[in-house]
Amino acid sequence: MISRHSDVRPELAASGVKALKIVVAGGFAAGKTTFVDSISEITPLTTEAPMTEHSLGIDDVGPVRSKTTTTVAMDFGRMTLSPTTMLYLFGTPGQDRFWFMWDELSKGAVGAIVLVDSRRLGDCFGALDYFDQRRVPYVVGLNRFDGELAHHSDEVREALSIPPAIPVVDIDARDRGSVKAALVHLVRLAIERKRI
Repeated sequence: MISRHSDVRPELAASGVKALKIVVAGGFAAGKTTFVDSISEITPLTTEAPMTEHSLGIDDVGPVRSKTTTTVAMDFGRMTLSPTTMLYLFGTPGQDRFWFMWDELSKGAVGAIVLVDSRRLGDCFGALDYFDQRRVPYVVGLNRFDGELAHHSDEVREALSIPPAIPVVDIDARDRGSVKAALVHLVRLAIERKRI
């Protein structure tokens, strides 16, 4: 069950550990489930379902032809950032028809990672608009597919009109160190914006 609040579990509060809610968002097949899976120190909770013939013509996997499943509710993982800071990661579904869930998943979030497949820049506009309108701090993560980016950060920043204050970082959602670096950027940004 998804909590309506980002309440810290009582045992965490008593121990002085701060629990921070982070949303991992982006377009369909941008790498959100992989991002959560690569960093979570617990077995992530995922709601992956097989893609069926009913999604043909609706869910465009683009160049990610090997994609056979899709997130239908959320992904959840946990990461200890420091002895006093725990991150709870909530990955959103990417298809427009599941966006009604974003409000619940984003309640109480201190920030978001917006994953971008640089081969499909148009797929991330919805996520960027969502967090801009709600003034939630976010970091744009350019996810490498096959180890490469179709466009580099300065080109993506210009194409998507991303303000200079928003970090745009090059990541590989499969690489734990790369994912952790993006999360550290986000936590710093949330501190600067006084969300933490």
